[in-house]
Amino acid sequence: MAKGGLGTVGFDSLFLDNSNDVQIKKTLRLAEIEPNRDQPRKSFSDEAIAALADSIRDHGMIQPILVRPLDTGGYQIVAGERRWRAARMLGLDEVPVTIRELSDTETMQIAIIENLQRENLNPVEEASGYNELIEKYGMTQEQVAKMVGKSRSAIANSVRMLALPQRVIGMLEKGEISAGHAKALLSFDDEEMLIAVANRAADGGMTVRQVERLAKKAEEAENEADIKADKRIDNYFVEMELSLNERLGRKVKVDYGKNKGALILEFYDKEDLAALAQKLTDEV
Repeated sequence: MAKGGLGTVGFDSLFLDNSNDVQIKKTLRLAEIEPNRDQPRKSFSDEAIAALADSIRDHGMIQPILVRPLDTGGYQIVAGERRWRAARMLGLDEVPVTIRELSDTETMQIAIIENLQRENLNPVEEASGYNELIEKYGMTQEQVAKMVGKSRSAIANSVRMLALPQRVIGMLEKGEISAGHAKALLSFDDEEMLIAVANRAADGGMTVRQVERLAKKAEEAENEADIKADKRIDNYFVEMELSLNERLGRKVKVDYGKNKGALILEFYDKEDLAALAQKLTDEV
């Protein structure tokens, strides 16, 4: 099978007659072809498919469907599921195809690129496609970015949106909020506040800039609360040191960190250590 990544130029070359890669052009019965369940686009507009069917009826299928042979028999769609659906709507028996041997990774790459270039995935479908290339096929963010002609940070930000609560992902999928809204919402640590702001944005009550400003204010308020809490904790440790100094009659140091601390007691010799241990035992 062919190896390596496919950029935009590589994708276009799949459909050129003078491609150096081995490919076969013929017609196949629709019954021999099955869609790729892992392809990034999960929803198809019935109106768009109907419009495409009308075009195919009037002008024929100008662009063949790209398929690959399956080990179990038959063929799987790599690019052109909309054309396949339109052909089914028309009741066609056969369709023109280009058959190529492609790996799972190449199949996924081509499916993503075709959708990005020709059909515009919604932000959730796009992020899921990138994430599948990274998680399932072991690609790095840099490799995915090069493949689709975007920056690494754009890929990272896209994938990060999948960490949003499912309710918010649903809003993004339906177009109720934009990708800009989603990225701004990622700055909220409080999930309840995040969902509340998302609902306001979905109702048309907040722009992306307003969500960003609110997220910044929430972060500043949280930082201020943390500082106040740290000061209260600091005072507690200071008071505890003074109290132990007085009760044990020696220098005491309370060393504290974020999740743990240490109590350091000063002693002078073996007898003093024994007396300190007795005192601590008596206290317990």
